[in-house]
Amino acid sequence: MLSTVIRSARAIKARPNVSAVRAFSSSTCRRQEIVPTSLNVFSDEEVMLRETVQRFANDVVAPKVREMDENENMDPSIIKGLFENGLMGIETSPDQGGAGMSFTSAIIAIEELAKVDPSVSVLCDVHNTLVNTVIRKYGTEQQKDKWLPQLSESKLGSFCLSETSSGSDAFALKTRAKKDGNDWIINGSKMWITNSYEAEIFLIFANVDPSKGYKGITCFIATKDMGIKIAKKEQKLGIRASSTCTLDFDDLKIPEENIIGGEGKGYKIAIEILNEGRIGIAAQMLGLAQGAFDKSVPYTYQRKQFGAPVGTFQGMAFQFSQAAIEIEAARLLTYNAARLKEEGKDFTKEAAMAKYWASVVAQNVSGKAIEWAGGVGFTRETGIEKFWRDSKIGAIYEGTSNIQLQTIAKFIQKQYS
Repeated sequence: MLSTVIRSARAIKARPNVSAVRAFSSSTCRRQEIVPTSLNVFSDEEVMLRETVQRFANDVVAPKVREMDENENMDPSIIKGLFENGLMGIETSPDQGGAGMSFTSAIIAIEELAKVDPSVSVLCDVHNTLVNTVIRKYGTEQQKDKWLPQLSESKLGSFCLSETSSGSDAFALKTRAKKDGNDWIINGSKMWITNSYEAEIFLIFANVDPSKGYKGITCFIATKDMGIKIAKKEQKLGIRASSTCTLDFDDLKIPEENIIGGEGKGYKIAIEILNEGRIGIAAQMLGLAQGAFDKSVPYTYQRKQFGAPVGTFQGMAFQFSQAAIEIEAARLLTYNAARLKEEGKDFTKEAAMAKYWASVVAQNVSGKAIEWAGGVGFTRETGIEKFWRDSKIGAIYEGTSNIQLQTIAKFIQKQYS
């Protein structure tokens, strides 16, 4: 599905676009001046991807959202559909089964899925922006050729960093790995691990030399059939269809060849990847806010009181305007961070800003959306209340809101002190 979209978009892209650049030439030189564009300008590939994800979300995901939420279980057909539509290897090279698209394309997919179900969105997000990216960025060519086709075509991935004693202080982890000939033996446990119930491929962070502190942390690839045990599946307030589990590793044997990036490089991998992941969570919260807005506002123009649609009352209209401004600000922060990342520029501060603000907006707008719809919004039938429940996690995972503010404050201090 996605490969067809990409081919069509690239055919369009191949056509000359004289309005995009102005060329100046002389006998000695030729120069092209790039015309600046807004953050609302997307490539043909990105536009077509958005349309593809919108159709999948509305036609395939939407009918199953309430059932999945009530059952606290991801429908296997949804995961299969994500793979079949090419949404699980968005940035991965076509040579390794992926779509070969931009980072912004992944952010678009995450946003569009979240407009319908943030649970499906975060499954796609973690798989693309964390698991795939680690292997694509730090893996050897042999590792990429072995694991990326599987992750693009059929096998869900999970990122295993957090533990009971290492949440915001991620590098206080206690999971240990000891060398045993050509293998490593891992013992310990992980907590709050997204996708872990359905995943078949896991990135596990463990310390190979505690005397070195965080410089002993190493990233390993493992598969569920190696002996990964699901100790507990959490029952959560929101994103209930997204699995969150505690995992136990009891003498888990992993071959030497499954180390990613080299011994002791796990801390560097985690820091860099989580910066990218925060843009993904920002996109999820952005889509969530827009989804709640889109569900609630139309109802207010149908519901009449005192002879007029309640949405036309000034008190309501002004709240809509405020929410729309907040959503647009979150969108600009999110896509600015994504484009900076693509340009190879530092985006750590911008990613923190995007995640922080999008999480705030998601909670504000989804909460207001319930009130706008009145008693109907408070029922589970409309699905509006689910957006509010799902929004609460945005201020917690992949770095709490306080961690984002701390990160931003460090940049401010560096600039002004």
